[in-house]
Amino acid sequence: MTIDKTYQPHELEKKWYQQWEKAGYFKPNAGDEPYCIMLPPPNVTGTLHMGHAFQDTIMDTLIRYHRMKNHQTLWQGGTDHAGIATQMVVERQLLAQDISKHDLGREAFIHKVWEWKAQSGDTISRQMRRLGTSIDWSRERFTMDEGLSQAVNEVFVRLYDEGLIYRGQRLVNWDPKLHTAVSDLEVIQEEEDGNLWYIRYPIDNSNEHLVVATTRPETMLGDTAVAVHPEDSRYQHLIGKKIKLPLSDRLIPIIGDDYVDPEFGTGCVKITPAHDFNDYEMGKRHQLPMINIFNIDAFINENAPIAYQGLSRKDARLKIIDNLQKAELLEKIEPHRLKVPRGDRTGEVIEPYLTDQWFVDAKALAKDAIDVVKSKKIQFVPENWENSYFEWMNNIQDWCISRQIWWGHRIPAWYDENSKVYVGRNEEEIRTKYKLSADVLLTQDQDVLDTWFSSALWPFSTLGWPHQTPELKTYYPTSVLVTGFDIIFFWVARMIMMGLKFMDDVPFRKVFVTGLILDAHGQKMSKSKGNILDPLDLIDGIDLESLVQKRISGLMQPQMAKQIEKTTRKEFPNGIPSFGTDALRFSLCAFATTNRFIRFDLSRVEGYRNFCNKIWNASRFVFMNIEGKDLGKSQEDREFSIYDIAMFSIWQKTKQTIEDHIATFRFDLVAQTIYDFIWNQYCDWYLELSKPVLSQDGVSLKQQNGTRFMLVNILEEVMRATHPIMPFITEEIWHKLIPYLEKGNINLASIMIQAFPEMDKSKINEKAEITLHLVQEFIMGIRNIRGEMNLSPNKQLRAIYKTDNIDVDNAFSANSQSMRTLAKLSDLRKLYPGETPPVSVHIIAGSFEILIPLEGAIDDIQAEIDRLQKEMKKHQSDFDHACNKLSNESFCQRASPEAVEKEQLRKNAASTAIEKLKKTIESMEGITKTK
Repeated sequence: MTIDKTYQPHELEKKWYQQWEKAGYFKPNAGDEPYCIMLPPPNVTGTLHMGHAFQDTIMDTLIRYHRMKNHQTLWQGGTDHAGIATQMVVERQLLAQDISKHDLGREAFIHKVWEWKAQSGDTISRQMRRLGTSIDWSRERFTMDEGLSQAVNEVFVRLYDEGLIYRGQRLVNWDPKLHTAVSDLEVIQEEEDGNLWYIRYPIDNSNEHLVVATTRPETMLGDTAVAVHPEDSRYQHLIGKKIKLPLSDRLIPIIGDDYVDPEFGTGCVKITPAHDFNDYEMGKRHQLPMINIFNIDAFINENAPIAYQGLSRKDARLKIIDNLQKAELLEKIEPHRLKVPRGDRTGEVIEPYLTDQWFVDAKALAKDAIDVVKSKKIQFVPENWENSYFEWMNNIQDWCISRQIWWGHRIPAWYDENSKVYVGRNEEEIRTKYKLSADVLLTQDQDVLDTWFSSALWPFSTLGWPHQTPELKTYYPTSVLVTGFDIIFFWVARMIMMGLKFMDDVPFRKVFVTGLILDAHGQKMSKSKGNILDPLDLIDGIDLESLVQKRISGLMQPQMAKQIEKTTRKEFPNGIPSFGTDALRFSLCAFATTNRFIRFDLSRVEGYRNFCNKIWNASRFVFMNIEGKDLGKSQEDREFSIYDIAMFSIWQKTKQTIEDHIATFRFDLVAQTIYDFIWNQYCDWYLELSKPVLSQDGVSLKQQNGTRFMLVNILEEVMRATHPIMPFITEEIWHKLIPYLEKGNINLASIMIQAFPEMDKSKINEKAEITLHLVQEFIMGIRNIRGEMNLSPNKQLRAIYKTDNIDVDNAFSANSQSMRTLAKLSDLRKLYPGETPPVSVHIIAGSFEILIPLEGAIDDIQAEIDRLQKEMKKHQSDFDHACNKLSNESFCQRASPEAVEKEQLRKNAASTAIEKLKKTIESMEGITKTK
């Protein structure tokens, strides 16, 4: 049996995934111990982006590895209902038909959302299959399905009954376009150009005034105080006095508060408790009135002077500035860069807004969640993320869980006609619980819960809670959570709090925090920047025109389209070639360093596609040399060379190294270890060392059987060890190897249900490894000499080695034939004691020296000397140029450290090359003199 000449990933990817899923291999097996990972549920509206692909590859690598370790493995998948995002998608579809959600009404609109979900909501699940993820799709959950909705209601009611959920008036992030509160996670803080307006606030009964600097003059209409630092000598005498609010008939107090920075602006700060989070806290400390001047659209409401009522924030600002100038109350305007909060869905400026909402008393739940991380019951990997977790948890604020939209888990609270609130699992329970008669009219709360509320229950709700299911008993706590650092606070911390509260145990033992994938220029990938890379485009390839259209369609800022198109055409002039799933997965693992930010390098993906080709071609070589050949029916029929034994020994250690790196979540090192062994050991050395055994006359059948057997045996184990990262190519090659395997207890159905190969200490042979290493050093030494002397790789040379080391002597004398073959030598011998060596080029390689006699090696020695002297002049020029730069003080002071280091490396490389060339030229000149 052989394999196709060219590696074509797409057909085999489709073939194997369908077979795996149909056979049920993704379901938990009856293994030794449970191992469970919860998929962070992607939005049902979403499509696979590079962050998903990165984390999904890591999770799938862990799942496939533990499945092969015979653990009872469950990867629990599912999607999030993504309240705001999903509602926006369906609303846009309706608006295209000139229909608003209010035209339909709540019930009919929600029915439309469910219809959309049924038609389009499984996109990301289909895409994840393309990535090779081995999720148990039979257990896929949705945060709005019946079981999870029951869990959400149960948690809400229990927390409310314990006083841990309450309804109150607080300041929240308000999206004026969506008409809902949003979480901090849904707010993007980006620097924008703005101004500082310096406004004069007249002091009551005085000719003096205070100058207050603000970036938002329109909120002045809601000011209830001006604050100064209590120890600021400029203003201490004014604390407690009244000040006139410009453009208003209100008097407000001057207060002293430590929060004020005397160095910023004028040292005076306007306080608007209803429209600024810091002012809100100060307002509570000083019991200030909280005046809300905006309606839900962020237009000025009836609480402001009549001249501004009904204006947008922008129009109100322009009118206020104009009126301040006319009243000579505007001292100056300065340009100022400031962070502006915008809704990630709408791009609208988010308004701090005072409104009635439902809250969770997070402080009460935080203590135990802090303790389990301190005690290492939950471990963060890398460990430094614990510090970020503690910082946030120690300063945690109550969690606003209500949202003013229609799609989501409706809050299980009802109101009577007097607005008294009743909380229960349903209306029937409430009437019984609160002894309400049938004639008491109850109306359910219109709000829904924050999407993160249901997500916080994910580790136990997906396993059947509140019912005590076998899955809940088996898999909770789960083994590890793989997530990004950006949602440690919003999701990870809340899962820990809810898990401890309702399961009395942690939701997971470890949290592996991945870095964030950036583009090649170090920029965050986003639709608005037009720099997103779709993982499926890397798998399948995409032409330039399609890529451009994909990046510019649906932009929130259409004016960016031309720049995005220009950048895309420059960066991808030929589009993106097809790399296949395995190459992408291997790349993503190789990128998984401990760095917080990871630049995505397309050239590395191309390199790992070449790696796939290397594996394929190496396998073809093996199949070509074993097809129709005998591998020996038993050990008695095989004789192993020192190279066979050494390579198998190296492989034992490599297997252990792979497992050690998996245990510490160093997937970059797993990929590097696999790459180094396959490319640098198995392909570059072992295949080459096996060729003389398999092709030359005079080699016994037993020796050939041994080498063929070892080629197959190592390749088969390498496929198993590589399978968790590269599932498709390994399955294809492994299946082709089946006829040549010693069957034993092997289940021939699939590689993914085989045992992961483990180190066999009895097969480690240090002596054989030393011999192989010495032979490798010798051959590389010969190759280096050929390169330095510009000699053809096929030219037969004479070689002499010089050594006092007995191991070198034994290794070279026992393996001289294979060394001559691989190094392309006509003769190889040792320099005898006392012998005068011929004029030679020589190189020291560890514990021996290699000499290549120059006579006969080079046809025209003088021409070669001339060539080398020209080359030396080039290196001398580089050396002088670098020295001049490094001796220039101005360059060293102005240039970046990287530029200085680059010149130093250039100087060192040139110096090394010059010394080598000098020695070679001297050796050649020795020959010309003797002639």
